[in-house]
Amino acid sequence: MPNAPKTKHRSVRIEDQDWADLAARAPDGDRAAVIKDLVRWYLRRDGAKLPARPASSEEKTA
Repeated sequence: MPNAPKTKHRSVRIEDQDWADLAARAPDGDRAAVIKDLVRWYLRRDGAKLPARPASSEEKTA
């Protein structure tokens, strides 16, 4: 079957600006990877690590 993802599609509500900023700051723009890493860490899955945060806007200008 073409384009058969391993996981089901999920929906969450996120403010437009937060969604855009996450795309701009996530590694390679991969919002899904950041969200999945956060969920795994939150649930204390074996080997899960809190994803690294990008520099804040204050740190970038300093």
